[in-house]
Amino acid sequence: MATTDQAATGRTLSTDIPARLDRLPWSRWHWTIVIGLGTVWILDGLEVTVVGNIAGRLSEPGSGLPITSGEVTGIAAALYVAGACIGALFWGRLTDRWGRKRLFMITLAVYLGATALTAISFDTWWFLLFRFLTGFGIGGEYAAINSAIDELIPALYRGRVDLIINGSFWVGAVAGSLLSIVALNTAFFAADVGWRLTFALGAVLALVILLVRRHVPESPRWLLIHGRDREAEEIVTSIERRVRAEHGEPLARPEGELTLHQRGSVTFTEIARTVFSRYRRRAVLGFSLFIGQAFLYNAITFGFGAILTTFFDVPSGNTGYYFAVIAVGNFCGPLLLGKLFDTVGRRVMISSTYLLSGLLLFGTAWLFDRGSLNAATMTACWCAVLFFASAGASSAYLTVSEIFPMETRAMSIAFFYALGTAAGGISGPLLFADLTESGKVADTVLAFSVGAALMCAAGLVAAFLAVRAERRSLEDVARPLSAAAGTAARTTA
Repeated sequence: MATTDQAATGRTLSTDIPARLDRLPWSRWHWTIVIGLGTVWILDGLEVTVVGNIAGRLSEPGSGLPITSGEVTGIAAALYVAGACIGALFWGRLTDRWGRKRLFMITLAVYLGATALTAISFDTWWFLLFRFLTGFGIGGEYAAINSAIDELIPALYRGRVDLIINGSFWVGAVAGSLLSIVALNTAFFAADVGWRLTFALGAVLALVILLVRRHVPESPRWLLIHGRDREAEEIVTSIERRVRAEHGEPLARPEGELTLHQRGSVTFTEIARTVFSRYRRRAVLGFSLFIGQAFLYNAITFGFGAILTTFFDVPSGNTGYYFAVIAVGNFCGPLLLGKLFDTVGRRVMISSTYLLSGLLLFGTAWLFDRGSLNAATMTACWCAVLFFASAGASSAYLTVSEIFPMETRAMSIAFFYALGTAAGGISGPLLFADLTESGKVADTVLAFSVGAALMCAAGLVAAFLAVRAERRSLEDVARPLSAAAGTAARTTA
């Protein structure tokens, strides 16, 4: 329940709504949130994989598009990454100001429109423009979706749900690989039709998700901060009614109340001061986690096809099957380890997944250098590395979404996401492209070692700086800037 009074400095609100959301048992309503919001990562995985797989077809005569393979995998990929980085920052700011629901509807609509228009590309400039706009929409999704999920999912389940949702990117990657095999088969579709259908399917899936999202409410936490406590109360009461009817028993009594002072929007100066001064150790943690996972993934995935064909004589047409196996390993990590982030705890699990993946990659580099691996055993090694790395990488998104105050949450997610995406999409390829494609064993070993070293370094940072956020309310992990003194834990770490 929320009550208000008028203070000299503005409107004051006392509420137990965050506690009421956190004490809810898991229900069908929570599955609605997961399906409506979480499936966008599948679309992202689908997008990235499809474009990589159709590059050869687009450059062939008769594709209907005057573009080279290099322009697809180079310029178009860079524009997609740039769009995602810019979109994350642009939409992230608006997510904190305008609300989670408005932005996760807008950003998905941008993605839907851009993907549909990519499907009707008739010239290179058109294709490149809408690849940028597709990334622009996807980048905004990360900030809006992670904010909404963490603010709607009970504290007891927040870690595992967030990890599995972020890890579902790899479900999309597998689907993209399989879809490309069918769509690019000229026995089924003409050369200038099949690749267009892959983008059209992405737009159709986005439309279905958009329809589901209509039933996802605005974050009651965001509404409270912005003085819309009546709406927040109505939403939470409705959720409680549905959950109570499903379980057939009274809900547990909420524990804890929060007092907030209504305020205007937060300025960029205040966001920067909060993240880099008040929470500077947490900012170091966020930097370390995102940079580590970005470089590890580029050390492996950027040149995996070239490594298989160059060193193990795998036909280029068969590398997709190996990628599908790796993608399955990536998804299994968050799926099977996610619960431990809520039970064993964030610090232990984040540091251990980063350290284990880094050490396993060092081991893979050593075996590769000795000539002890073949295509199958190399893929098995990659699966083992990425099983832990995927859980660690997903925990990076979870971490930055819960360790900064409510008012800066979406912008913080956007900033660290943009940082990681830029490192992975710009610095990573520049560093690893020549190394993994040179045909020299020593160069590939060096690429593996760089990724492994950065992952281990991030794991050590997490061992000292990771925040014990498991089973704690978001307001306890990071005190809202609007909170009255003494109503939530004061944290400066």
